[in-house]
Amino acid sequence: MTKNKFHKINTKDIISLESICRKENIISGKNIHEDYSHDELAEEEIFPEVLAIPENTEQISKIMKYAYENNIPVTPRGQGTGLVGAAVPIYGGILISTEKMTKIIDLDKDNLTLTVEPGVLLMEISKFVEENDFLYPPDPGEKSATIGGNISTNAGGMRAVKYGVTRDSIRELEVVLPNGKIINTGGKIVKDSSGYSIKDLIIGSEGTLGIVTKAVLKLIPLPKISISLLVPFPDMETAIETVPKIIRSKNSPVAIEYMERAVIKNSEDYLGKKFPDSSSDAYLLLNFDGNTKEEVEKQYEKVAHICLDAGALDVLISDTEERKESIWTARGAFLEAIKASTTKMDECDVVVPRDKVAEFIKYTKFVEKEAGIRISSFGHAGDGNLHVYLLKDEMTEKAFQNKLTKAFDLLYSKGEELGGHVSGEHGIGYAKRKYLEKTMGTDYMNLLRGIKNVFDQKGILNPGKVC
Repeated sequence: MTKNKFHKINTKDIISLESICRKENIISGKNIHEDYSHDELAEEEIFPEVLAIPENTEQISKIMKYAYENNIPVTPRGQGTGLVGAAVPIYGGILISTEKMTKIIDLDKDNLTLTVEPGVLLMEISKFVEENDFLYPPDPGEKSATIGGNISTNAGGMRAVKYGVTRDSIRELEVVLPNGKIINTGGKIVKDSSGYSIKDLIIGSEGTLGIVTKAVLKLIPLPKISISLLVPFPDMETAIETVPKIIRSKNSPVAIEYMERAVIKNSEDYLGKKFPDSSSDAYLLLNFDGNTKEEVEKQYEKVAHICLDAGALDVLISDTEERKESIWTARGAFLEAIKASTTKMDECDVVVPRDKVAEFIKYTKFVEKEAGIRISSFGHAGDGNLHVYLLKDEMTEKAFQNKLTKAFDLLYSKGEELGGHVSGEHGIGYAKRKYLEKTMGTDYMNLLRGIKNVFDQKGILNPGKVC
């Protein structure tokens, strides 16, 4: 659907929306704060015509029914921490923010589930369940993101090696469809073979198929012991080539992260704190958990020997809360630290098979020289998801955009060549659509558009995103 087919919001529409939500929860025109015009990284700043802040599922349902009947585009938004413009209202219309839907509804200790509204922050979920001796397994880096946003992008994070991604920890969803109807998909069940998995279609759909208004999350008992290893290597190639050997050893690290000296230096500058070791050019950071110290020690000691045999310079054990916090706080600050080191940046969130990670990272060095643009990277070596940041520094905007285009074309083509995809966890939004189409092809994209059409025949829900 093109922009000129959408209805332009008028005074009558605003009055109708105010009758659905409280008047103070409907904000229009110049009263809308600029935060709602962009996400964390997207180029565009586009304001909605109306910002709606509903307080429950029924209000979202009524807003969507009204929008569907009147051909008004609707963009769902959590905290706006996305990196591809998925929450940017590129066609104006209504922006629905779930910021007031923040209830933790039910902790079911028998079924190991937590029921929450979509606006609950990831950090709040983690704190709540851990206080009750449980763990919500996914661990995306942005802890201030909402669970609704995590579900919409199928967020991954650092614990994916052992525990999987968001999709692996969702039992049930309540969803408002584009026409305003409410459905439940999934349940507090461990297995299900009852037709197509609508739940798994919604997860990762970036708010283009429906709006998540309630989620039942899978929990596990909280592991009693957690120990990290920081392993310096002489170079990145040696470090990354060690990862498949660790995976094959069946010692089940929770996380395997890679990092370079330049990013560590950015983090030190940003946090004003020294990293435990910054003398090497490349590092692996591993985490292990379990219920006894002996169990965890058995795992990490085997991995430590694998790393040393593969060429590691040392193995630094972080077995106290203070040491672990020092390392993981620095790791958690990498994105913000890189942003602080430059004037502007964009990201290639590529994912490749684990045995191709070293080759792709090596290729980024070639792209850096070929495109003439500074590149900084870190990522999840254990699951092949690499975060490659292209930095503007002192370039003009025109020069930066030209170099970005060249660099992205090279990086995504290489990712495809290695059997990878254009996004591991940050989604497609509008920023990566052309790269998705280029790498996946027409037949694949037509299937996506067909699915979108079944859910949303009028194309009003988050138009211009994904497909």
